[in-house]
Amino acid sequence: MGFWNLLVVASEPVVQVMLIGFVGAFLAAGSRAILCADAIKHINKVVYMVFTPALMFACLANTITLGDIISWWFMPVNIGLTFVVGGALGWIVVKILRPEPHLRGLIIAICSAANLGVLMVVVAPAVCYEKPSPFGETSLCHSRALSYSTFSMAIGNMYIWTHTYSLMKNSGKIHREMVEDGDLKDDGQEKRNDLEAPFLYPSTNSAAIDSSQEVTKDDTPLNFFERAKESAVQVAEELVSPPTAGAIMGFVFGATPWLKSLIIGPAAPLQSVYEAIDLMGNATIPSLTLILGGNLSKAIGKSKLNSSTIIAVMIVKLILLPAAGLAVTEVAFRLGLLPQDPLFRYTLLLQYTVPSAMAIGTMAELFHVAREECSILLLWNYLLAALALTLWTTFYLWFLS
Repeated sequence: MGFWNLLVVASEPVVQVMLIGFVGAFLAAGSRAILCADAIKHINKVVYMVFTPALMFACLANTITLGDIISWWFMPVNIGLTFVVGGALGWIVVKILRPEPHLRGLIIAICSAANLGVLMVVVAPAVCYEKPSPFGETSLCHSRALSYSTFSMAIGNMYIWTHTYSLMKNSGKIHREMVEDGDLKDDGQEKRNDLEAPFLYPSTNSAAIDSSQEVTKDDTPLNFFERAKESAVQVAEELVSPPTAGAIMGFVFGATPWLKSLIIGPAAPLQSVYEAIDLMGNATIPSLTLILGGNLSKAIGKSKLNSSTIIAVMIVKLILLPAAGLAVTEVAFRLGLLPQDPLFRYTLLLQYTVPSAMAIGTMAELFHVAREECSILLLWNYLLAALALTLWTTFYLWFLS
C-alpha cells in the first residue's frame, strides 16, 4: 500500500470525526442554537449513563473469550504502558510549562488516553488489503486485525473510564476549589502550584486535597490509614461507574461460554436484548463527536491554553509517544513476551499512535472543567492525526517487513 493510499485510509475516520464535529459546532452556534449548554449537558449524561456502558458491554461480550484473555495477555499490559508513558510525558510538560492547576489533569489525560475505538477498528485491518498483504492472506489478516482492534477498544475503554476518569474528576475538584476561593483568574497560579495532577494515581492526590481541607478546619492532618480509606472509597466509586460496570459485565459474559450463548448467536434466546444494547452503543461515537463540536464553537477566544502548551502536547502525542511505543514493543519482542505474529506487534504500535480519546470531552463536560481547552486540544490532535498516522504506519510496515 503506497503512501497516498495509506493517507486516504488514515484520513477517512479522522475526516468523519471532523465532519460530525463541525455539525455539532454549527448546531451550537448562533442565538437559536439547538445544542445549547443545557442540551450538551443532558446529551452528555445520556452518553455517560447509557451509550458508553452499552458500547463496552456489547464489544466485550461479543469479542472476548477466556482463551483470548490468556493468549493476548500482553495487550492489556501494553495499553497500560501507553497510559504510563504518555502520562509521564504529559507530567513533564506540566512541570515545564506550569499551566493553571485545573488544566494539568487535562494535559496529562490528552497525552495518555488514546482513541482505541473507531480509529483502531478502521486503520488496523486496512493494511490487510495491500497487494501483496504484509501480514498473510487477506481474509485471515482482516479477521485477525479486527479481533485485535476490538479487543484493544474494549481494554482501552476500561483504562479510560478508570484512570482518565479519575484524572478529570480530580481536575474538576481542583477547579471547584479555585472557583470557591475566587482565585481562578487572578492569583490561582501562585496559590495553587502545590496542587499537582499525578499521571498514575490520581486518587492519592484527591485524598491530599481533602486532607488539606481538613487541616484548615482543625489543624490535624489525616493519617495514612484515613487517606488510604478515602482512596479506596474513591476507587470503589469509579469501579461502579456505569461505563466500568458495563465493561465488567461484558468481561463476565464474554469469558463465560454459557452466558455468552444466551445473548450471542443465531440460537441465542436473548439475542434481541444484545442487539438492542449494541444499537444503543453505536450511538456513543456520534454523540461524543457532536458534544466535542458543540464545545468547540464556544471555545474560540475563551481557551486559557497558550500556543506553547498546544505545541508541546502535540509533540508528545504525535512524535514522542509513538517513538517510545516502538522501543517498548521491540524490547518486549526481544524478551520473548510477544507472539510471533507481526500483525499483533503492528496493533500494539498503533495503540501508541492514534490520537486522544474523545471520551475526555465527555468527562470535561461531566465535571465542568476545561471544556473549551479540551475541545481545542482535541481539534488540533485530530487535524494533525491523519498525516502522523500515515507517516508512522508507513514506517511500521517497513520496520516489521
